[in-house]
This record gives sequence, structure tokens and C-alpha cells, in this order.
Amino acid sequence: MFNQYKGLPLAVVLFVLALVGTDFVLRRTTFGRNVFALGGSVEASRRAGINVNGIRIAVFAISGTFAAIGGLFWASKIAAANQSAGAGDLLMNVIAAAVIGGTSLFGGRGRTWNALLGVMVITSIQYGLALEGIATPIQYMITGAVLLATVVIDSVTRKTQKTAGRA
Repeated sequence: MFNQYKGLPLAVVLFVLALVGTDFVLRRTTFGRNVFALGGSVEASRRAGINVNGIRIAVFAISGTFAAIGGLFWASKIAAANQSAGAGDLLMNVIAAAVIGGTSLFGGRGRTWNALLGVMVITSIQYGLALEGIATPIQYMITGAVLLATVVIDSVTRKTQKTAGRA
């Protein structure tokens, strides 16, 4: 009863609030524009008058805060807290979900809602492979291949845009 809000699990409500909040900050505030500018080019950001060190420290602090909140959610899900709780393919899935969602590994591009779409895609791939009864090492290879293909596509797209003068 305590983890429900009008029939909706409280974790979902907090997740949606965090999603909407981060989307608002990234798209509608000066801080969000500075983050994207810094991801695009550090030197250009410095020349534009952006406090590069301050933005970096703030982004790492926010990232650490979200990692701590995610760790609390993960510990509550598995009802334990130990050193091996985040082991396995968790990190690869997180990176794959962000990249599949359109976040560039080279910086300067990405949206919060697209990262959510990437999470749904990578989760669908993994559940589908598990339902087919495919062995875990093969699942890792397929997920890695999808991640590799997405990174290659992102790299080629970035290079094409750069040669066309749009990057």
C-alpha cells in the first residue's frame, strides 16, 4: 500500500517525474544548452564564455545523484545490497539503450525521451531473445552487435554531416 499512488507503483511516478524534469532542464534552460554545447565542442564552449569546469562538475554531480537513486531502486527491486548486484550486462544495456535512443557517443546530441525509447527497444530485444530460449552468451553477442551497429551508424552519420558542413 505504501509504494502505491492511486494504483500506480511509486517507482513509475518518480521515474516519469525525473524524465519530465530532466527533459525540461535540458531543452528549456541555459544550463541544458550549455551542457549540449560542451558536449559538441569544449573549445567552442570555452570561447563562447561557458564555464566549462563548472558545467562538467555539475553534470558529474547530477550523474552521481541519479546513479545513487538508481542504486536505491535496484537494491529495493532485488531486496539486497551487495557488490555483485550490478554485475553482468547492466552497464552494456544502459549504454546500448542510450545509444539506440539517439544519444551520440561523440557528444552534443540526444534527448531524454529518445533514451526512454532506447530502453524499451533494448528491453524488447532481451525479452524476445529470452522467450526464444537463446543462451545468455548469445544474447550478449546479439546485444553487443546491435550496440556496435548503432555506434557505426552514429559515426558514419556524424562524419557525413561534418563533410556536408552541418555538424
